[in-house]
Amino acid sequence: MNSKLLTIDDLAAYLGVPKNTLYQWRTKGYGPNGVRVGKYVRYRATDVDTWIDQQGAV
Repeated sequence: MNSKLLTIDDLAAYLGVPKNTLYQWRTKGYGPNGVRVGKYVRYRATDVDTWIDQQGAV
């Protein structure tokens, strides 16, 4: 992945999960770390890849 910030739509497509799952994960403190940019939550690609590696996924 590149260094751009991912939107919730980008992340859902990348992980292959519904957006609602990502919202639930965020409220439960699970999933990749998100950063707030104004009123939006964005995800760093490096944080997403690190989180995936920690899950034991390839």
